[in-house]
Amino acid sequence: MSLNFLLYFERTEWRVIETMECKIIPFWTAEERDRTDTDKAEALLSQAMEGFHKKLVVLRKLKNTTMKHILGLDLGTNSIGWAVINAIKEENTQKEQLIGINTAGSRIIPMDAAQLGDFNKGNTVSQTANRTQFRGVRRLYERKKLRRERLHRILQLLGFLPKHYASQLDRYGKFIANSEPKLAWTTNTHEPSYFIFQSSFQEMLNDFLQNNNQVKKVPYDWTLFYLRKKALTQKIEKEELAWILLNFNQKRGYYQLREEETEKASSKTRQYFDSQIVTDITDTGQIYKGLKIFTITLENGEKGKFFSKNMPDWKGQKKDIIAIIDLDKNGNDKYDENGELSRRFKIPTEQEWEEQWELIKTKTQKDLDTSHKTVGAYIYDTLLQTPSQKIRGKLIRTIERKYYKDELNQILKKQEEFHPELRDSNLLEACIEELYPNNEAHRNAIAKYSISQLLIEDILFYQRPLKSKKSLISNCPYEEYTYTNKETGEICTSSLKCIAKSHPLFQEFRLWQFISNLRIYQKEGTINGKFTTDIDVTNQFLKTEDDYANLFDWLNQKKEIRQDTFLKKPAFGLKKNIANYRWNYVEDKTYPCNETHYKILSYWEKAGIEQSALTSEIEEKLWHILYSISDKNELRKALQHFADKNYLSDKFADTFQQIPPFEKDYGSYSAKAIKKLLPLMRIGRYWKAENFDSTTLDRIEKILTGEFEENIKNRTREKTIHLDNLYSFQGLPTWLACYIVYNRHSEIKDVTKWQQPSDIDAFLNAFKQHSLHNPIVEQIIMETLRTVRDIWKQTGHIDEIHVELGREMKNPAEKRRKLTQQIQENENTNLRIKALLTEFANPEFGIENVRPHSPSQQDLLRIYEEEVLNETKDIPEDIAVILKKFNEIDTKKRPSTSDVLRYKCWLEQKYRSPYTGAMIPLGKLFTPAYEIEHVIPQSRYFDDSFTNKVICEAEVNKLKGNMLGYEFIKNNQERIVELGFGQNVKIQTVEAYELFVKEHYSYNRTKMQKLLMEDIPDQFIERQLNDSRYISKLIKSLLSNIVRDEGEEEATSKNVIVCTGSITDRLKKDWGINDVWNKLILPRFIRLNEITESNRFTTTNACNKTIPAMPLDLQKGFNKKRIDHRHHAMDAIVIACANRNIVNYLNNESASKNAKISRQDLRQILCKKTKTDNLGNYQWLIDKPWDTFTQDMYSILSNIIVSFKQNLRIINKTTNHYIHYENGKKVNCSQKQSDSWAIRKPMHKETVYGEINLRRTTTATLKAALENPQRIIEKDLKKKIKELLTQGLNEKQIKKYFEDNKDIWQEINLKKIPVYYFTKETANRFFACRESINTTFNKKKIEEKVADTGIQQILLRHLEQNGNNPEQAFSPEGIEQMNKNIMSLNNGKFHQPIYKVRTYEQADKFAVGQTGNKSTKFVEAAKGTNLFFAIYETAHKRSFASIPLNVVIERLKKGLSPAPENEKGNLPKFILSPNDLVYVPTKEEIENGHINQPIQKDRIYKMVSCTGNQCFFIKSNVANTIIDKYEFSPLNKMERAITGEMIKETCIPIQTDRLGNIITPISL
Repeated sequence: MSLNFLLYFERTEWRVIETMECKIIPFWTAEERDRTDTDKAEALLSQAMEGFHKKLVVLRKLKNTTMKHILGLDLGTNSIGWAVINAIKEENTQKEQLIGINTAGSRIIPMDAAQLGDFNKGNTVSQTANRTQFRGVRRLYERKKLRRERLHRILQLLGFLPKHYASQLDRYGKFIANSEPKLAWTTNTHEPSYFIFQSSFQEMLNDFLQNNNQVKKVPYDWTLFYLRKKALTQKIEKEELAWILLNFNQKRGYYQLREEETEKASSKTRQYFDSQIVTDITDTGQIYKGLKIFTITLENGEKGKFFSKNMPDWKGQKKDIIAIIDLDKNGNDKYDENGELSRRFKIPTEQEWEEQWELIKTKTQKDLDTSHKTVGAYIYDTLLQTPSQKIRGKLIRTIERKYYKDELNQILKKQEEFHPELRDSNLLEACIEELYPNNEAHRNAIAKYSISQLLIEDILFYQRPLKSKKSLISNCPYEEYTYTNKETGEICTSSLKCIAKSHPLFQEFRLWQFISNLRIYQKEGTINGKFTTDIDVTNQFLKTEDDYANLFDWLNQKKEIRQDTFLKKPAFGLKKNIANYRWNYVEDKTYPCNETHYKILSYWEKAGIEQSALTSEIEEKLWHILYSISDKNELRKALQHFADKNYLSDKFADTFQQIPPFEKDYGSYSAKAIKKLLPLMRIGRYWKAENFDSTTLDRIEKILTGEFEENIKNRTREKTIHLDNLYSFQGLPTWLACYIVYNRHSEIKDVTKWQQPSDIDAFLNAFKQHSLHNPIVEQIIMETLRTVRDIWKQTGHIDEIHVELGREMKNPAEKRRKLTQQIQENENTNLRIKALLTEFANPEFGIENVRPHSPSQQDLLRIYEEEVLNETKDIPEDIAVILKKFNEIDTKKRPSTSDVLRYKCWLEQKYRSPYTGAMIPLGKLFTPAYEIEHVIPQSRYFDDSFTNKVICEAEVNKLKGNMLGYEFIKNNQERIVELGFGQNVKIQTVEAYELFVKEHYSYNRTKMQKLLMEDIPDQFIERQLNDSRYISKLIKSLLSNIVRDEGEEEATSKNVIVCTGSITDRLKKDWGINDVWNKLILPRFIRLNEITESNRFTTTNACNKTIPAMPLDLQKGFNKKRIDHRHHAMDAIVIACANRNIVNYLNNESASKNAKISRQDLRQILCKKTKTDNLGNYQWLIDKPWDTFTQDMYSILSNIIVSFKQNLRIINKTTNHYIHYENGKKVNCSQKQSDSWAIRKPMHKETVYGEINLRRTTTATLKAALENPQRIIEKDLKKKIKELLTQGLNEKQIKKYFEDNKDIWQEINLKKIPVYYFTKETANRFFACRESINTTFNKKKIEEKVADTGIQQILLRHLEQNGNNPEQAFSPEGIEQMNKNIMSLNNGKFHQPIYKVRTYEQADKFAVGQTGNKSTKFVEAAKGTNLFFAIYETAHKRSFASIPLNVVIERLKKGLSPAPENEKGNLPKFILSPNDLVYVPTKEEIENGHINQPIQKDRIYKMVSCTGNQCFFIKSNVANTIIDKYEFSPLNKMERAITGEMIKETCIPIQTDRLGNIITPISL
């Protein structure tokens, strides 16, 4: 059996491989080819021959053809749909014919739903952001430890450390193993800890007794604050000074760079924190939301409103408050009608103490500045006055470092007088040698320091310079520099980095670019008597070169510009006529001018310097200082030096010290490139020929003379043909300037062609991670390249690539946010339209032919309603109320019948046909009498948006035919059109039509423009085709490297075709793909019918076929396509079949006058005319790629195995790098001695618990009670038993004693004596953590969760006094009241104020570590860290276990498998992890002991998660549930298969490659 092609049989699909003479060899896999029975193959072929008969005939007829593979890619944020289509190309005619689907698949990159949602909303956050944040915290801790170790070494040399502390340190200042002593406390095994600074403590106690007689307890730790104050004026001991220095290492303040001083976001309020005595409280008599409004007056005279149920008892008390002041629209403080500042007070909750820390920081710094106290003295004095004051977080909160540095300077300066060691130069030398034995340069640099300076500058407050981020700046596409490698002598090149956007050169460049592209339009006007919109009148306002130069001068003084400000430019003289003009930029967007010049100039004037003194040279030098220096002190020095050098005023440095830092953002070109391009872009008096560099000037001369020059391409000469002299080379757009200077603009510099799949590997290995600054996009690009590489390997060659990028992929953050918002609004509108149609279907409304589920009727009503709503300036209040009711979720609140009737009448009165002006009655809207009409016909320009749709009479629509709206009016004005039933309408006159459009569509300029368009301008088409977004260009460029032809220089190859979503939507509709999809997902909807015992989830279409349906009440957020991962492959097949002609036809390139092939010709080639009804209506449908296309697609999609990217990196070895000098040269080395492991997953949740030993009650026999009589609860009984035991009585004698004295001990049951026991003696373990008191503390929680019984009783009593209402009892005011009455709540005993309590829970937690205090700190596993589910099998019986992450990590460190042996010593049969695939064999396959091939794809499941011995799955192709928490289970996952089997009991693991091919044999 010999044919002109080779077919192979794989997964029940026949595929064409190549045109050649050979026998048909079917096989399951390539490895089995040699074992395949040829007779069996031919039998299989005969069965499949019928479906392929036509195709085989076609193939036999074609000779001299080549096989072509077309790859289609559908790229989303977390998915790659791909498909390879086979095509044959006739060599003589170059005609191409698609013949079949080679292969297709879906590749999914699992991503958290919250991450995807954030990305779509415009919040681009790295998936590793949390890990990076925690790593930053660990690094801070490590640096603190390193500073402490260095400080230990110095203090050891000085002899300042106490003996007990010094003995616990090793040679390098580290604590010896398992010890961490406290300097102020001695530790002795035989004696309790002892505070060593007793004399200072006694001094402090006396201080407290003199100042505050009420103080009950003074902690030893407060001695530190006393010493910090004392050390400023008096001698303290060496050990005390060491304690202070170590404390400064731990708490040294925050060093804030200029860049971190973020500008305050605009808000409707401003807040500040204060702590004041309340002098007066008055009741205003007003109530707001059930709360009374009081006016509180503070000691400083400030007044503010306070909202509470009861009047607070604060008079004469000092209160911590947050003051909130309302701001007006200009950001100024708002005042009420009495002239009082609009201020409110609130008591901060514990959460607000955490969140509003900046307010506390600002207040503390202000107090320190006004009191002129050091931090230590400020804390100590506050404690003297208010001993109950909480220090950490509520008094001092991460203030700036300068306050701590200043305090330590003062302390050390004073202590130098008393301790000669601090003045000893020999000791200083020894200290420097100790710290820097091998760094002579640094030793010399700090040799002149004092010991105090060494401690402050080099140890305690040392901060290394920030590492350069220059590598993250993009390279200039044009300029590079050449240098010689000194070691090898090799000449190397390196790209220059792009310029900072705030650089004065870039600011000027951007402004000239803005002016060059600027156009001014008159919105409405008359040209040759015709009413016209958007008339280009730029030349009327900018006539000469001087006009452009003057415009540059005007804009150069501004920070930014908006359209309304621009049009008010006095030189334009528009004044009151501004409303009729617009520019070509976005109307409501603000565009930057020269922000740098504006900012520098404003501060220049504040400094009192003449504007004329600010030359461009001085501005650039000043910018360099302001941009490059981050340190405030260094900036101050540099500004002072700059002022002295340029003879500027003394005020200069003070003024420019306050200037906000410039943003670290970069342009697209280097400074060198901009210097070459700018002379060509300047105009008028700013243009000077001498500014051209010599190379550019030489090129211009040769362009003008036509002299041949190898480096000047023909393309450059063609684009500059209109420039006839040197003077004309000014005011040029950027792209033309680039051609003149660099010979290229969009073309790439170095053309790359990947010859084989391994070239992609080389690119991936060389790719610099994070270079795209968008981790999600970077991930999808890298995975796309890997997938394409595997496809290339599998198919042998790729000749053409068609790609569609999801809008969320290619759009920047702001546009993604707006699109997400718009999608949400559209969805709400669509649901409302469906609800309206459902109402209108009610016979009493008299609306004919309503079909609520018809998409075309939904479009009709939406257009009808939109025109009415938008045409009306003010919607009546009652109508607005009805509209709002449609958004109600509660059906009882939805509009009533009378509401809908009123709304219907209102709609009917408004909408008219744009071509006749006649009223369109809503009652007839859905009848064939009215149709949706495309203003620009689809035959001439494909635009299916709502801005191109109107409703008009069906007869008028037929008459309009292929004409544009305005064209139709001109040719048919005042023509009478018969509508039937004796009704006629007249087409409007041109004047009436223009007036109608102007009046009714002024709200929508796009629609208005289309209605008044007489022809389709090329700019209209070009704007739609242009996609200059960076991500789009990058992906197209990378894919072009695979299919680039010889000689191609463009960044995007002609063999890469870009599709859009609208193209694929149209093709799916025309090719019947939606029916294929309905058939594919229908079983899930039928199953829902069975579960709900209804038929709500299916319906029948016009052909009487059952299709999926979704009830209206469940449609919000539902998308039929998004429930199955295979839709990515489906889209990719369509994209691959969308050839260039189809794309040109649907993206309107063929509508251009310069198109190579006209739109009409393309329609004849691609489409066929199809009747839509019996009324003579028809439409042009694009032909299917081949006859059996939909059947083939269904077959392919049914057999796809979706592949999932795994992310199971738990740990990996890291190599730490460090820099040192060898032979005077800086060398980057890797650490070799120790093993470092990086853990790639969160090991545990943040909350740290301590294990507690709870005392509980139970009953015990006398024998058990005698073992520990101290645990007997009854006091008298305990006392008596102890007494009897001391008398030497045994159990029998004691029992006899109680029996003999029954009359006294009659209530005692010796078999059940109540005793205490402790939870640590049982298998149950309890763990506690501190939790802030809040309104969740109800009676049950207090009784069952609070660990301390004394505090438990206080809380319960307070709750009872507040009527058991936790909302009242534990509100901020309630907590304050509780602490005020705490002694009475504690039976008259003193108790510290309670803000946090220990709550406990019974749980299985693990210790953070094994050494030190880590062994007593417990944590619980983080959510989603059960990544390994072990399945053990013994004698055909399976057992299961989820392996905790900490166990996995320990085993992986030892090089073992993740799962240990079970209790019987057996290793797991296999291990499952999330996103692993399993096959669930049928009952017959289990009984036969053999898996039938090919496997049933609908029995493949994906592992989702596990816990304990439970394992949860979902069908591998399921992307989303149809009904949340209902379709499969309340957890949206299942343990049992759809067919009822327990999946974990019988499943077999499947391993697939990236393309979804099974790569390991499947057997039982």
